[in-house]
Amino acid sequence: MMKVTVWNENRHEQKNPIVRDIYPEGIHGAIASFLKDGHDVTTATLDQPEHGLTDEVLDETEVLLWWGHMAHEEVDDAIVEKVKQRVLDGMGLIVLHSAHFSKIFKTLMGTTCDLKWREADEKERLWVIEPSHPIMEGVDQYIELEKEEMYGEHFDIPTPDELIMLSWFEGGEVFRSACTYRRGQGKVFYFRPGHETYPTYHNEEIQLVIKNAVHWATPTTRTKPVYGNAQPLEQISDK
Repeated sequence: MMKVTVWNENRHEQKNPIVRDIYPEGIHGAIASFLKDGHDVTTATLDQPEHGLTDEVLDETEVLLWWGHMAHEEVDDAIVEKVKQRVLDGMGLIVLHSAHFSKIFKTLMGTTCDLKWREADEKERLWVIEPSHPIMEGVDQYIELEKEEMYGEHFDIPTPDELIMLSWFEGGEVFRSACTYRRGQGKVFYFRPGHETYPTYHNEEIQLVIKNAVHWATPTTRTKPVYGNAQPLEQISDK
């Protein structure tokens, strides 16, 4: 059973009744609810001590999911550094929707992670462009969302290790919506959909992608690499 932590700043749910009606248990609660089958899932939020990400929680977490939007700057830099180190050591990280601007994602990417955006209740069609990827297992040719926030190119991220979905929006824009990276020993997945005023995380196809991503991001079981000065494995002959 994998140890999964779902982190959410949990601010929109406190301030916006529309969001509260869609996600009465919070976005973190909605995501945790569909991941609990087969995983040991806990949640953490911004206003908890240490943002709910204590050393004990991080040490036990195998995959961390991150949703944030309006309070990125309130996340303590020391916590970001600890999360970064856990990713480098092998913890999986799944970055959702507006968490493209989170400190942890920008730190791991090394770029601004900026983009175009628009809220216009428009259709989004997420096309699968890498059907053999394990995150796409069970997903049809595309996922269609009746209403979503638009994100448009240029998306200022490093070239993904793997680009597996591309979004088209009713207004004409396209966007790299499902991207994977490897950082140190850890695997990182960015997945675009999930604006707070739409019921995106109740969509079973979106849930499937996230479930698959959790499995994909599972830490690899192996001996930790050894760094620094090393003794030779074989006898080195005298020159």
